[in-house]
Amino acid sequence: MASLLLPVIYLTFISLGLPDSLLGTAWPVMHVDLGAPVAAQSLISIIISCCTIVSSLLTARLVHRLGTGRLTALSVALTAAAILGFSTTNAFWQLCLIAVPYGLGAGAIDAALNNYVALNYGARHMSWLHCCWGIGASVGPLVMGWALGERMGWPGGYLAIGAVQVAITVVLLLSIPLWKRADSADSAGEGESKSGAEDGEKNSTPTNRELLNLPGARAAIGSFGTYCALEGSIGLWIASYLTMARGIDASTAASIVAQFYLGITLGRLISGFIAQWLTSENQIRLGQALVAAGLTGLIMLDGPLAAGACVLVAGLGCAPIYPSIVALTPRRFGQRASQGLVSLQMACAYAGSMLVPPIFGLVAGAGGSPLIPFMALALLATNVFLAERAARC
Repeated sequence: MASLLLPVIYLTFISLGLPDSLLGTAWPVMHVDLGAPVAAQSLISIIISCCTIVSSLLTARLVHRLGTGRLTALSVALTAAAILGFSTTNAFWQLCLIAVPYGLGAGAIDAALNNYVALNYGARHMSWLHCCWGIGASVGPLVMGWALGERMGWPGGYLAIGAVQVAITVVLLLSIPLWKRADSADSAGEGESKSGAEDGEKNSTPTNRELLNLPGARAAIGSFGTYCALEGSIGLWIASYLTMARGIDASTAASIVAQFYLGITLGRLISGFIAQWLTSENQIRLGQALVAAGLTGLIMLDGPLAAGACVLVAGLGCAPIYPSIVALTPRRFGQRASQGLVSLQMACAYAGSMLVPPIFGLVAGAGGSPLIPFMALALLATNVFLAERAARC
Protein backbone atom coordinates (compact mmCIF):
# COMPACT_ATOMS: atom_id res chain seq x y z
CA MET A 1 0.00 0.00 0.00
CA ALA A 2 2.90 2.33 0.79
CA SER A 3 4.22 1.92 -2.76
CA LEU A 4 0.87 3.11 -4.15
CA LEU A 5 1.25 6.34 -2.22
CA LEU A 6 4.66 7.18 -3.68
CA PRO A 7 3.30 8.94 -6.80
CA VAL A 8 0.97 11.02 -4.60
CA ILE A 9 3.81 11.93 -2.23
CA TYR A 10 6.08 12.87 -5.11
CA LEU A 11 3.33 15.00 -6.68
CA THR A 12 2.78 16.76 -3.36
CA PHE A 13 6.45 17.67 -3.09
CA ILE A 14 6.33 19.05 -6.62
CA SER A 15 3.49 21.27 -5.42
CA LEU A 16 5.62 22.31 -2.43
CA GLY A 17 8.44 23.45 -4.71
CA LEU A 18 6.33 25.26 -7.32
CA PRO A 19 5.83 28.54 -5.42
CA ASP A 20 9.10 28.55 -3.46
CA SER A 21 11.11 30.44 -6.09
CA LEU A 22 8.33 32.68 -7.41
CA LEU A 23 8.92 35.57 -5.03
CA GLY A 24 12.63 35.91 -5.75
CA THR A 25 12.04 35.56 -9.48
CA ALA A 26 9.28 38.15 -9.69
CA TRP A 27 10.57 40.61 -7.08
CA PRO A 28 12.62 42.82 -9.43
CA VAL A 29 9.31 43.72 -11.08
CA MET A 30 6.95 43.30 -8.11
CA HIS A 31 8.65 45.81 -5.84
CA VAL A 32 8.39 48.48 -8.52
CA ASP A 33 4.69 47.79 -9.20
CA LEU A 34 3.85 47.77 -5.49
CA GLY A 35 6.02 50.76 -4.62
CA ALA A 36 8.07 48.73 -2.13
CA PRO A 37 11.84 48.96 -1.56
CA VAL A 38 14.08 46.16 -2.79
CA ALA A 39 14.82 44.93 0.74
CA ALA A 40 11.09 44.59 1.52
CA GLN A 41 11.17 41.10 0.02
CA SER A 42 12.92 40.03 3.19
CA LEU A 43 9.92 40.99 5.35
CA ILE A 44 7.68 38.66 3.36
CA SER A 45 10.27 35.91 3.69
CA ILE A 46 10.43 36.47 7.46
CA ILE A 47 6.64 36.20 7.80
CA ILE A 48 6.57 33.00 5.74
CA SER A 49 9.44 31.49 7.73
CA CYS A 50 7.89 32.34 11.13
CA CYS A 51 4.61 30.73 10.13
CA THR A 52 6.47 27.73 8.73
CA ILE A 53 8.33 27.24 12.01
CA VAL A 54 5.07 27.37 13.95
CA SER A 55 3.30 24.88 11.72
CA SER A 56 6.25 22.48 11.62
CA LEU A 57 6.40 22.41 15.42
CA LEU A 58 2.65 21.67 15.54
CA THR A 59 2.75 19.02 12.81
CA ALA A 60 3.14 16.04 15.13
CA ARG A 61 -0.08 16.89 16.98
CA LEU A 62 -1.90 17.65 13.74
CA VAL A 63 -0.83 14.36 12.17
CA HIS A 64 -2.04 12.51 15.26
CA ARG A 65 -5.42 14.24 15.06
CA LEU A 66 -5.98 14.45 11.30
CA GLY A 67 -3.69 11.84 9.78
CA THR A 68 -0.95 12.54 7.25
CA GLY A 69 -3.27 12.44 4.23
CA ARG A 70 -5.86 14.88 5.53
CA LEU A 71 -3.24 17.26 6.89
CA THR A 72 -1.35 17.25 3.60
CA ALA A 73 -4.51 17.90 1.55
CA LEU A 74 -5.55 20.72 3.89
CA SER A 75 -2.09 22.27 3.78
CA VAL A 76 -1.85 22.20 -0.02
CA ALA A 77 -5.32 23.77 -0.19
CA LEU A 78 -4.13 26.52 2.14
CA THR A 79 -1.06 27.25 0.01
CA ALA A 80 -3.21 27.22 -3.16
CA ALA A 81 -5.53 29.83 -1.69
CA ALA A 82 -2.56 31.97 -0.64
CA ILE A 83 -0.91 31.81 -4.07
CA LEU A 84 -4.16 32.80 -5.78
CA GLY A 85 -4.35 35.62 -3.25
CA PHE A 86 -0.87 36.83 -4.26
CA SER A 87 -2.11 37.18 -7.84
CA THR A 88 -4.79 39.67 -6.77
CA THR A 89 -2.73 41.94 -4.50
CA ASN A 90 -2.10 45.58 -5.35
CA ALA A 91 -0.39 46.68 -2.13
CA PHE A 92 2.61 45.44 -0.16
CA TRP A 93 0.67 45.01 3.09
CA GLN A 94 -1.62 42.55 1.31
CA LEU A 95 1.38 40.40 0.40
CA CYS A 96 2.41 40.36 4.06
CA LEU A 97 -1.07 39.28 5.14
CA ILE A 98 -1.39 36.50 2.58
CA ALA A 99 2.10 35.23 3.46
CA VAL A 100 0.68 33.90 6.76
CA PRO A 101 -1.50 31.08 5.36
CA TYR A 102 1.14 30.31 2.77
CA GLY A 103 3.78 29.74 5.45
CA LEU A 104 1.44 27.71 7.66
CA GLY A 105 0.53 25.38 4.81
CA ALA A 106 4.06 24.93 3.49
CA GLY A 107 5.53 24.10 6.90
CA ALA A 108 3.00 21.37 7.62
CA ILE A 109 3.55 19.74 4.21
CA ASP A 110 7.32 19.74 4.64
CA ALA A 111 7.41 18.35 8.17
CA ALA A 112 4.68 15.75 7.70
CA LEU A 113 5.96 14.25 4.46
CA ASN A 114 9.65 14.29 5.43
CA ASN A 115 8.80 12.35 8.55
CA TYR A 116 6.50 9.95 6.65
CA VAL A 117 9.15 9.16 4.06
CA ALA A 118 11.86 8.80 6.72
CA LEU A 119 9.75 6.24 8.55
CA ASN A 120 8.47 4.27 5.55
CA TYR A 121 11.05 4.58 2.75
CA GLY A 122 14.84 4.52 2.32
CA ALA A 123 17.44 7.21 1.74
CA ARG A 124 17.11 6.77 -2.03
CA HIS A 125 13.47 7.80 -1.92
CA MET A 126 14.38 10.71 0.36
CA SER A 127 16.69 12.03 -2.38
CA TRP A 128 14.04 11.48 -5.03
CA LEU A 129 11.42 13.14 -2.84
CA HIS A 130 13.48 16.31 -2.76
CA CYS A 131 14.19 15.87 -6.46
CA CYS A 132 10.44 16.28 -6.92
CA TRP A 133 10.59 19.48 -4.91
CA GLY A 134 13.30 20.62 -7.31
CA ILE A 135 11.05 19.87 -10.27
CA GLY A 136 8.46 22.23 -8.85
CA ALA A 137 11.05 24.84 -7.90
CA SER A 138 12.50 24.69 -11.44
CA VAL A 139 9.15 25.01 -13.16
CA GLY A 140 8.04 27.93 -10.99
CA PRO A 141 10.58 30.49 -12.31
CA LEU A 142 9.97 29.29 -15.88
CA VAL A 143 6.27 29.96 -15.50
CA MET A 144 6.95 33.36 -13.95
CA GLY A 145 9.50 34.21 -16.64
CA TRP A 146 6.99 33.22 -19.31
CA ALA A 147 4.32 35.39 -17.69
CA LEU A 148 6.70 38.36 -17.50
CA GLY A 149 7.83 37.86 -21.09
CA GLU A 150 4.25 37.60 -22.38
CA ARG A 151 3.30 40.84 -20.61
CA MET A 152 0.91 38.98 -18.29
CA GLY A 153 2.93 40.35 -15.40
CA TRP A 154 3.72 38.67 -12.13
CA PRO A 155 0.00 38.30 -11.24
CA GLY A 156 -0.36 36.01 -14.25
CA GLY A 157 2.52 33.84 -13.03
CA TYR A 158 0.98 33.48 -9.57
CA LEU A 159 -2.43 32.74 -11.08
CA ALA A 160 -1.03 29.93 -13.22
CA ILE A 161 0.79 28.29 -10.30
CA GLY A 162 -2.26 28.70 -8.08
CA ALA A 163 -4.42 26.84 -10.60
CA VAL A 164 -1.94 23.94 -10.58
CA GLN A 165 -2.02 23.87 -6.77
CA VAL A 166 -5.81 23.63 -6.83
CA ALA A 167 -5.61 20.61 -9.16
CA ILE A 168 -3.09 18.89 -6.85
CA THR A 169 -5.38 19.58 -3.89
CA VAL A 170 -8.15 17.66 -5.68
CA VAL A 171 -5.80 14.71 -6.23
CA LEU A 172 -4.89 14.69 -2.53
CA LEU A 173 -8.51 14.80 -1.44
CA LEU A 174 -9.25 11.79 -3.63
CA SER A 175 -6.25 9.92 -2.18
CA ILE A 176 -7.28 10.23 1.50
CA PRO A 177 -8.75 6.66 1.64
CA LEU A 178 -5.42 5.35 0.37
CA TRP A 179 -3.55 7.12 3.17
CA LYS A 180 -5.91 5.62 5.74
CA ARG A 181 -5.37 2.08 4.45
CA ALA A 182 -1.60 2.59 4.37
CA ASP A 183 -1.59 3.88 7.97
CA SER A 184 -3.66 0.90 9.11
CA ALA A 185 -1.33 -1.54 7.39
CA ASP A 186 1.77 0.12 8.87
CA SER A 187 0.28 0.05 12.36
CA ALA A 188 -0.53 -3.62 12.08
CA GLY A 189 2.95 -4.42 10.79
CA GLU A 190 4.63 -2.55 13.61
CA GLY A 191 2.56 -4.37 16.18
CA GLU A 192 3.68 -7.76 14.82
CA SER A 193 7.35 -6.99 14.22
CA LYS A 194 8.49 -4.91 17.23
CA SER A 195 9.14 -6.14 20.74
CA GLY A 196 7.85 -4.42 23.84
CA ALA A 197 11.33 -3.21 24.70
CA GLU A 198 11.72 -1.61 21.28
CA ASP A 199 8.30 0.03 21.58
CA GLY A 200 9.22 1.40 24.98
CA GLU A 201 12.44 2.84 23.62
CA LYS A 202 10.64 4.45 20.67
CA ASN A 203 7.98 5.99 22.89
CA SER A 204 10.56 7.41 25.29
CA THR A 205 11.10 10.76 23.64
CA PRO A 206 14.22 12.67 24.69
CA THR A 207 13.91 16.31 25.61
CA ASN A 208 15.38 19.06 23.47
CA ARG A 209 18.10 19.60 26.08
CA GLU A 210 19.07 15.95 25.90
CA LEU A 211 19.12 16.08 22.12
CA LEU A 212 21.30 19.18 22.04
CA ASN A 213 23.77 17.57 24.45
CA LEU A 214 24.38 14.62 22.13
CA PRO A 215 27.90 14.71 20.62
CA GLY A 216 27.75 16.43 17.26
CA ALA A 217 24.07 17.33 17.50
CA ARG A 218 24.52 21.10 17.60
CA ALA A 219 26.93 21.03 14.68
CA ALA A 220 24.55 18.83 12.67
CA ILE A 221 21.64 21.16 13.37
CA GLY A 222 23.77 24.18 12.54
CA SER A 223 24.99 22.67 9.27
CA PHE A 224 21.38 22.06 8.27
CA GLY A 225 20.41 25.62 9.10
CA THR A 226 23.35 27.19 7.27
CA TYR A 227 22.68 25.08 4.19
CA CYS A 228 19.03 26.14 4.02
CA ALA A 229 20.07 29.76 4.58
CA LEU A 230 22.51 29.43 1.67
CA GLU A 231 19.98 27.85 -0.68
CA GLY A 232 17.30 30.35 0.26
CA SER A 233 19.61 33.33 -0.16
CA ILE A 234 20.74 32.22 -3.60
CA GLY A 235 17.17 31.51 -4.69
CA LEU A 236 15.85 34.83 -3.42
CA TRP A 237 18.63 37.20 -4.43
CA ILE A 238 20.43 35.78 -7.47
CA ALA A 239 17.89 37.37 -9.84
CA SER A 240 18.40 40.75 -8.18
CA TYR A 241 22.18 40.30 -8.43
CA LEU A 242 21.94 39.52 -12.14
CA THR A 243 19.66 42.48 -12.90
CA MET A 244 21.22 45.07 -10.59
CA ALA A 245 24.93 44.15 -10.75
CA ARG A 246 25.20 42.54 -14.19
CA GLY A 247 22.56 44.44 -16.16
CA ILE A 248 20.63 41.33 -17.26
CA ASP A 249 16.93 41.89 -17.97
CA ALA A 250 14.34 40.51 -15.53
CA SER A 251 12.94 37.85 -17.88
CA THR A 252 16.39 36.40 -18.61
CA ALA A 253 17.35 36.54 -14.94
CA ALA A 254 14.21 34.57 -14.10
CA SER A 255 15.25 31.88 -16.56
CA ILE A 256 18.73 31.76 -15.00
CA VAL A 257 17.21 31.29 -11.55
CA ALA A 258 15.41 28.29 -13.00
CA GLN A 259 18.84 26.83 -13.81
CA PHE A 260 19.65 26.82 -10.10
CA TYR A 261 16.60 24.77 -9.24
CA LEU A 262 17.09 22.59 -12.32
CA GLY A 263 20.56 21.78 -11.00
CA ILE A 264 19.10 20.84 -7.62
CA THR A 265 16.53 18.63 -9.32
CA LEU A 266 18.99 16.77 -11.55
CA GLY A 267 21.50 16.45 -8.72
CA ARG A 268 18.99 14.85 -6.39
CA LEU A 269 17.90 12.45 -9.10
CA ILE A 270 21.53 11.41 -9.56
CA SER A 271 22.09 11.33 -5.80
CA GLY A 272 19.40 8.70 -5.38
CA PHE A 273 21.10 6.44 -7.92
CA ILE A 274 24.63 6.77 -6.52
CA ALA A 275 23.66 6.48 -2.85
CA GLN A 276 24.84 2.86 -2.74
CA TRP A 277 28.35 3.79 -3.93
CA LEU A 278 28.97 7.21 -2.38
CA THR A 279 28.39 7.78 1.32
CA SER A 280 26.17 10.60 2.50
CA GLU A 281 29.19 12.35 4.08
CA ASN A 282 31.06 12.33 0.77
CA GLN A 283 27.98 13.44 -1.15
CA ILE A 284 27.82 16.47 1.15
CA ARG A 285 31.51 17.25 0.53
CA LEU A 286 31.16 16.90 -3.23
CA GLY A 287 28.13 19.17 -3.18
CA GLN A 288 29.92 21.85 -1.19
CA ALA A 289 32.81 21.82 -3.69
CA LEU A 290 30.43 22.28 -6.62
CA VAL A 291 28.63 25.18 -4.92
CA ALA A 292 32.00 26.88 -4.36
CA ALA A 293 32.92 26.39 -8.02
CA GLY A 294 29.59 27.76 -9.24
CA LEU A 295 29.71 30.87 -7.06
CA THR A 296 33.33 31.56 -7.97
CA GLY A 297 32.52 31.28 -11.66
CA LEU A 298 29.57 33.64 -11.21
CA ILE A 299 31.98 36.25 -9.85
CA MET A 300 34.65 35.82 -12.51
CA LEU A 301 32.66 35.21 -15.71
CA ASP A 302 30.45 37.59 -17.68
CA GLY A 303 27.34 37.17 -19.80
CA PRO A 304 23.98 35.43 -19.32
CA LEU A 305 25.20 32.09 -20.75
CA ALA A 306 28.10 31.90 -18.30
CA ALA A 307 25.85 33.01 -15.44
CA GLY A 308 23.33 30.31 -16.28
CA ALA A 309 26.04 27.64 -16.36
CA CYS A 310 27.52 28.76 -13.03
CA VAL A 311 24.13 28.88 -11.34
CA LEU A 312 23.40 25.38 -12.70
CA VAL A 313 26.65 24.07 -11.16
CA ALA A 314 25.78 25.69 -7.84
CA GLY A 315 22.38 24.00 -7.96
CA LEU A 316 23.99 20.61 -8.66
CA GLY A 317 26.16 21.17 -5.60
CA CYS A 318 23.23 22.06 -3.38
CA ALA A 319 21.36 18.92 -4.45
CA PRO A 320 22.70 16.22 -2.11
CA ILE A 321 23.27 18.30 1.03
CA TYR A 322 19.71 18.54 2.42
CA PRO A 323 18.63 14.89 1.93
CA SER A 324 22.03 13.57 3.01
CA ILE A 325 21.90 15.44 6.33
CA VAL A 326 18.40 14.08 6.99
CA ALA A 327 19.46 10.54 6.02
CA LEU A 328 22.48 10.68 8.35
CA THR A 329 20.46 11.68 11.41
CA PRO A 330 19.17 8.23 12.52
CA ARG A 331 22.54 6.63 11.74
CA ARG A 332 24.50 9.15 13.76
CA PHE A 333 22.16 9.57 16.71
CA GLY A 334 19.91 6.49 16.72
CA GLN A 335 16.21 6.02 16.05
CA ARG A 336 15.19 7.20 19.50
CA ALA A 337 16.72 10.65 18.95
CA SER A 338 16.13 10.86 15.22
CA GLN A 339 12.62 12.31 15.12
CA GLY A 340 13.39 15.00 17.69
CA LEU A 341 16.61 15.99 15.97
CA VAL A 342 14.96 16.16 12.55
CA SER A 343 12.35 18.50 14.05
CA LEU A 344 15.09 20.70 15.50
CA GLN A 345 16.92 20.64 12.17
CA MET A 346 13.76 21.77 10.39
CA ALA A 347 13.26 24.59 12.88
CA CYS A 348 16.87 25.70 12.47
CA ALA A 349 16.53 25.48 8.70
CA TYR A 350 13.51 27.76 8.66
CA ALA A 351 15.19 30.12 11.11
CA GLY A 352 18.25 30.32 8.87
CA SER A 353 16.08 30.89 5.83
CA MET A 354 14.30 33.65 7.73
CA LEU A 355 17.25 35.46 9.27
CA VAL A 356 20.01 35.28 6.66
CA PRO A 357 18.35 36.34 3.36
CA PRO A 358 17.28 39.70 4.88
CA ILE A 359 20.97 40.49 5.37
CA PHE A 360 21.48 39.90 1.65
CA GLY A 361 18.49 42.17 1.02
CA LEU A 362 19.85 44.98 3.16
CA VAL A 363 23.17 44.80 1.34
CA ALA A 364 21.47 44.77 -2.07
CA GLY A 365 19.17 47.64 -1.11
CA ALA A 366 22.18 49.71 0.00
CA GLY A 367 23.79 49.34 -3.42
CA GLY A 368 25.91 46.31 -2.52
CA SER A 369 24.34 43.82 -4.91
CA PRO A 370 27.78 42.87 -6.39
CA LEU A 371 28.65 41.44 -2.96
CA ILE A 372 25.89 38.81 -3.03
CA PRO A 373 28.02 35.90 -4.36
CA PHE A 374 30.84 36.75 -1.93
CA MET A 375 28.39 36.61 0.96
CA ALA A 376 27.13 33.26 -0.30
CA LEU A 377 30.71 31.92 -0.31
CA ALA A 378 31.18 33.03 3.30
CA LEU A 379 27.98 31.24 4.25
CA LEU A 380 29.17 28.12 2.43
CA ALA A 381 32.44 28.18 4.38
CA THR A 382 30.46 28.19 7.64
CA ASN A 383 28.41 25.24 6.41
CA VAL A 384 31.57 23.28 5.56
CA PHE A 385 33.02 23.90 9.02
CA LEU A 386 29.87 22.74 10.84
CA ALA A 387 29.34 19.71 8.59
CA GLU A 388 32.90 18.50 9.14
CA ARG A 389 32.61 19.03 12.88
CA ALA A 390 29.41 16.98 12.97
CA ALA A 391 31.04 14.20 10.92
CA ARG A 392 33.97 13.89 13.35
CA CYS A 393 31.91 13.65 16.55
